[in-house]
Amino acid sequence: MDLKRYTHADARDVRSLLLDVHDEAYGDSADPFHSRERFAYYVDLWSARADWRCVSGWEAGGPVGYAYGSMFTPGGWWRRHERPSGLKSPVFALSEFLVVPAWRGTGRALRIHDALLDDVAAGTVTLLVELRRPGVRAMYERWGYGKAGETEPSGDVPGYSVMVKRLESGL
Repeated sequence: MDLKRYTHADARDVRSLLLDVHDEAYGDSADPFHSRERFAYYVDLWSARADWRCVSGWEAGGPVGYAYGSMFTPGGWWRRHERPSGLKSPVFALSEFLVVPAWRGTGRALRIHDALLDDVAAGTVTLLVELRRPGVRAMYERWGYGKAGETEPSGDVPGYSVMVKRLESGL
């Protein structure tokens, strides 16, 4: 699998790829939470950050998936969830991670995940997993994440498990 890396400077060029992979991952979902319009808002919000980074995986002439995120500001944390005590180092927020359905369960997801995090200047990475997706949470637990709590960022979205992992290469 070929890996491509992007930064904030590439956000406009990679935006349509991110939206297209999202559509393929959620194409059969009637859930308005996973609409293209809603997702586009979050792509634009996160990719506007100066330290935003993204990695996409490519194989057989097409995208396998991608992951992106950025650093939390000092003291920053997920909305409506308190930062776990004891986290003093910088924290990287893995905001989005999608794999095309045909490539799920092939090991490519972990390669994309690790490539995104391989040189972040953080001691910890965190992400959110929908409570209604226990299989996804179990995958992250196999990758070394632990559940730090639950949050419901706003009333129109599902609840989330807040997952945290210490990075070996971190500070």
